[in-house]
Amino acid sequence: MMVIALDRLVPGSLVPFGTRAAVVSPELAAAFQPGDHLLVMQDSGALLRIPAAQKLLVSEVVDRAAVAFAAMGAVTDDAVSAFFGRFAELLAEPAVWAEIAVANALDVATARAAGRSVTRLEAGPKMRRDMIAGLRAWRDAAPGRGRVLERITHDGWTIEQRTAALGVVAFVFEGRPNVLADAAGVLRSGNTAVFRIGSDALGTARAILRHAVQPALAAARLPDGALGLIESADRAAGWALFSDRRVALAVARGSGSAVAQLGAVARQAGVPVSLHGTGGAWMVAIANADPVRFAAAVRHSLDRKVCNTLNVCCIERAAAAALVPVFLEALRAAGDARGHGCKLHVLAGSEACVPADWLGATTRVRRAEGDSDEELVDVLPEDLLGREWEWEDTPEVTLALVDGIEHAVALCNRYSPRFTVSLISEDRGAHDAFYAAIDAPFVGDGFTRWVDGQYALNQPELGLSNWEHGRLLARSGILSGNGVHTVRSRVTQTDIDLHR
Repeated sequence: MMVIALDRLVPGSLVPFGTRAAVVSPELAAAFQPGDHLLVMQDSGALLRIPAAQKLLVSEVVDRAAVAFAAMGAVTDDAVSAFFGRFAELLAEPAVWAEIAVANALDVATARAAGRSVTRLEAGPKMRRDMIAGLRAWRDAAPGRGRVLERITHDGWTIEQRTAALGVVAFVFEGRPNVLADAAGVLRSGNTAVFRIGSDALGTARAILRHAVQPALAAARLPDGALGLIESADRAAGWALFSDRRVALAVARGSGSAVAQLGAVARQAGVPVSLHGTGGAWMVAIANADPVRFAAAVRHSLDRKVCNTLNVCCIERAAAAALVPVFLEALRAAGDARGHGCKLHVLAGSEACVPADWLGATTRVRRAEGDSDEELVDVLPEDLLGREWEWEDTPEVTLALVDGIEHAVALCNRYSPRFTVSLISEDRGAHDAFYAAIDAPFVGDGFTRWVDGQYALNQPELGLSNWEHGRLLARSGILSGNGVHTVRSRVTQTDIDLHR
């Protein structure tokens, strides 16, 4: 087989993938330069161009991370603890945070001017406190390397299964600067990490790296490059990172389509991947639900928009007269708490349960691109039931009437992201049956916002995955630093005459 260098593309050329072929567009052909890389996505036929400069930039950062990983075996757990402690101390220093805050304010202003959401971008006091608390939790956590998972004793010899570091972990995430601190947790288990952050938060990430991460690495005498940032806003940098076969695990957080594409790039390159993209929690209330508990669960699941915010609420049809008013009152209370009203979508066929004064009314909705006057209620076809509502300050949710638990489970398993689900019922048997039938990693009996590594497990999370890729590590869909490990076997032989 003869292989030649690809130095140009011809418009209209066919690029085979599977049993089909993609067509090279004039725009792609004009942009392609010698040294560029072309990825042909086998699942979709998409042609992804990685400029040579982006490939080189990513390769250099991964190089440093790989060298650092090789050195991590000689780093003590005390040194890793010292890094987390110093990182937290630096974030707590007013002068350091002032530098980060200036960079973040510029990022926020730029994103807002472009009409993009800044709810996860703003590095305010709460984000700062959570980052510091998470780093201190890692400082105080038990060592993640060498933990004995199993010991098997034979005559004359013993074998131990021990946790061990995995390698270079690659992260791609959008406008969430706190992830840089959360994901540093992979050092606890002996790994190193490379980050690529979206353009919205790149300035903030640079400031965190320069004023906190790098000084903390130096103070703890950890290898240079143990945590590296790809300083590029080009989406192709993410493709280059996830297709680098030196990466032991690729983790993506962000919007659904971008994350799905990154996952396809990694899998095609043979890189294990954990995706954290589509969110939106579901809640099911049946006839024997406690109305007070139901109201509290709805209200506390709509305090802000993140991945575990209530997105779809299913109410048993037989209890609609009693529970729909409770739901609507709780929804309105959640909107009043934020000062910007609420927005309701109703599954087609469920409109009769909505009061007349809601139907036809308008509401002022705050969106990333600005405020707008919209209908308070609109009707949603069933095939859009899984759509995640990305709201700013106006809580937005879908209401669906169902015939019972089985109907709710069927809708959830078909249309939801198979992520977070709660059942409001006073029947423990119903909860057991619901848990057995629902295809989701996070199942509860109250508010949905408990799904968070730091809140639930006292471990800062690297991300929350839905069921599609949450099974990768045979663990919870909460991926945390101590969960990024492999297993090694160590044998101690006491009988020198062992023979098979």
